[in-house]
Amino acid sequence: MPSQVIVGTQWGDEGKGKIVDVLAQKADMIVRFQGGDNAGHTVIVQGKKHVLHLLPSGVLNPNALCVIGPGVVCNPFVLLKEMETLKQGGLTCDHIIISDRAQMLMPYHCYQDELEEQSASHKIGTTKKGIGPCYADKYARRGIRFHEFIDFESFKVRLKECLDFKNKLFTKVYDGKAMDYDQMVKDFEAIYDQIVPMIKETTHIVNEALDEDKIVLFEGAQAAMLDINYGTYPYVTSSSPTSAGVTTGACVAPNRIQTVVGVVKAYSTRVGEGPFVTELNDETGQWIREKGFEYGATTGRPRRCGWLDLLVVKHATMMNGLTDIVLTKIDVLSGLDKLYVCTGYEIDGKVYDYIPSDQAMVAKAKPIYKEFDGWKKDISKMESFDELPENCKAYIRFIEEFTGVRMSMVSVGPDRVNNIYIHEI
Repeated sequence: MPSQVIVGTQWGDEGKGKIVDVLAQKADMIVRFQGGDNAGHTVIVQGKKHVLHLLPSGVLNPNALCVIGPGVVCNPFVLLKEMETLKQGGLTCDHIIISDRAQMLMPYHCYQDELEEQSASHKIGTTKKGIGPCYADKYARRGIRFHEFIDFESFKVRLKECLDFKNKLFTKVYDGKAMDYDQMVKDFEAIYDQIVPMIKETTHIVNEALDEDKIVLFEGAQAAMLDINYGTYPYVTSSSPTSAGVTTGACVAPNRIQTVVGVVKAYSTRVGEGPFVTELNDETGQWIREKGFEYGATTGRPRRCGWLDLLVVKHATMMNGLTDIVLTKIDVLSGLDKLYVCTGYEIDGKVYDYIPSDQAMVAKAKPIYKEFDGWKKDISKMESFDELPENCKAYIRFIEEFTGVRMSMVSVGPDRVNNIYIHEI
């Protein structure tokens, strides 16, 4: 189908980057619709690892137009650095454009993020990349959009207004230092000629592609449980990394979204603070972390690891309207004698088949587990569902049955080619 949305169903780090890269090989256009460079997407092609933060994971397809959409908060300095890394690796970046409506993530946003996290009594676990402050400025109507950068003289005036406001905040509220306006102007002047040619009005470009039945792939960052409205608030991101986020983040009407692919990791991980019902603070959790190399692509932080929480995936299925599931990293579980899947929460003696909004309640939840027998065989080179061990098949089928969504693909290894296709997406 022409429009395909790829979303994460847990707390991020499900392997969306790889899945986007795989599906992007047939796409005419890839659109990043929200988030910023706080996310890390790892794509491995023929053994070579590419770590992307701001660029769409589909950028490795040079024949598809790559769009940084209106819903993205884009740090232009990070963007250019990431592009330069790809160019040094022999890849082209000539197919990348930035929406003129996208927010410019400024140096003062990063500094504000750092100061706010330092002063907070309850830590959120931010990456200090300035994402939250940039989105806050957007909704306070103080943000600077990319089209304002084109007229550099006007941009300098806007920058002065914004920085004067921020410097009062930094010095009088957070007891920090004021940032240097003149130096900031010089820094932006130095990147002007590189950034401005990429700035385009993208809303009509994306919708015209859909009108022409071109394959348009929409990708976000983070995942359902980090959604600003329906995730584990306040331990969330600052945007909507869901299929609904495509409508506002890329200017696509809801009735134009046809396929919604949910990427599900075969176990659960989480970075940062917040309740994690199935977390394993034991040798098994450490074993999963090391075997799955569960360390942040952006920060290098070790991820918290635990059993698969299907209540979380069910929540993501409901809010995204999933049509397909892609299961990732199931090869990591090979070697365990027993596997456990959470199918409900027990809180103060009551069983919940949905996730309460009150995170104080979730923090008290005891997982209700279904037990599965494990398998020992290495599955990373298998190419068909029939080849998989019977216990592995049973695990996969249960996920499909519990969520009510068909399993279309199973990723059995990190490389682009390590996939088992069950249904065509």
